[in-house]
Amino acid sequence: MSCGELRPMQIWVDADACPQVIKQILYRAAERAQIQITLVANKMLAVPRSKFVRAIQVGRGFDVADAEIARRVEAGDLVVTADIPLAAQVIERGGHALNPRGEFYSPENIRERLAMRDLLEKLRETGVQTGGPEPLGQAERKRFGDALDRFLARQAWSK
Repeated sequence: MSCGELRPMQIWVDADACPQVIKQILYRAAERAQIQITLVANKMLAVPRSKFVRAIQVGRGFDVADAEIARRVEAGDLVVTADIPLAAQVIERGGHALNPRGEFYSPENIRERLAMRDLLEKLRETGVQTGGPEPLGQAERKRFGDALDRFLARQAWSK
């Protein structure tokens, strides 16, 4: 790539906690759109043989995969993550962040999400059981696939 030439948009996946069904949707989208997708995890991942799909294994530790994604993401890239602090970093760097339930994080909603996350964390520290997210259902899978398709269509249109 020559100096000043933009690299194509890439998709980064916070893969340690990403549901397998979402990864499958991403693999198909990478082939269809011919776009590079990189899964980042602290364990070895099995990914399909494809010139568009790769995996990076990082060291073990809290947020090591998140830090690697934040270091590599560039403006315009898409990151698939449920991690709100990582999503905030991506947005700050000019990227796009989509959670596995098909909801985009945005400059408008990320502060509220961070505040809610911090509140729930403080409640858990005091012993309050806050529960976790509901299991990923068919509606969330469809919402994710639809959101990803719309995003990729906008990217193709803007080329």
